[in-house]
Amino acid sequence: MKAYDYIRELFASQPLAKQRNYRPTFFSFNVAGGRCEECEGEGVIRINMQFMADVELVCPSCEGKRFRDETLDVKVKDKTITDVLNMTVSEAVDFFRSLPVSDVTNNIIRRLQPLQDVGLGYLVMGQSSNTLSGGEAQRVKLAFYLSLGDDQQNKLFIFDEPTTGLHFHDINKLYASFNRLIERNNTIVVIEHNTEIIKCADWIIDMGPEGGDEGGKIVFEGTPEKLMERKRSYTAQALQGKL
Repeated sequence: MKAYDYIRELFASQPLAKQRNYRPTFFSFNVAGGRCEECEGEGVIRINMQFMADVELVCPSCEGKRFRDETLDVKVKDKTITDVLNMTVSEAVDFFRSLPVSDVTNNIIRRLQPLQDVGLGYLVMGQSSNTLSGGEAQRVKLAFYLSLGDDQQNKLFIFDEPTTGLHFHDINKLYASFNRLIERNNTIVVIEHNTEIIKCADWIIDMGPEGGDEGGKIVFEGTPEKLMERKRSYTAQALQGKL
């Protein structure tokens, strides 16, 4: 989402950082300087166990904070860069909204807000991308495109079961995000089993009639209302009472 670029810029603009001549890169865990060099900004030390899964231990040098003590001396409203990385996205949005309004804070909020809009407010700011589920990774990409504003038009988006693991209220947020893309003249194809999404589709392609060798055929094409007339369709049966 590129929010961290502006977060580093914000920390580098603090009086103590200026006094010590800390540049924005000093607050990066990917670049040598302000990060802990023993764990190279990971916060953990990985031990190769050869025939077993690698073991991760909290870095004894930084105690999992990922940065040197000198870096953590710099604070924004009593919060260190580690504190910010340990916040959820929702907590971070509230935190940066509590700061004096500036171009930097506005840019941070503008980059983070779409993550909340697609139901990812629970993600931790410093969470590694390789820990995300497939559905979460898709929604991060969706949030990225939403953050670009009206510049993204006439594109085809394909989502593979993006509602997996989502609470009903988060599905509503996801659906609202889909509509925002459609309003910008984009097209969305969703491979989905969740009836809360299926019932809202403009056009359904129902595959079946069974699974595996007994499937792979187009059972129906059309609107959800027309699908309800196909009594033998399992999808129609699942939609009973939904429309």
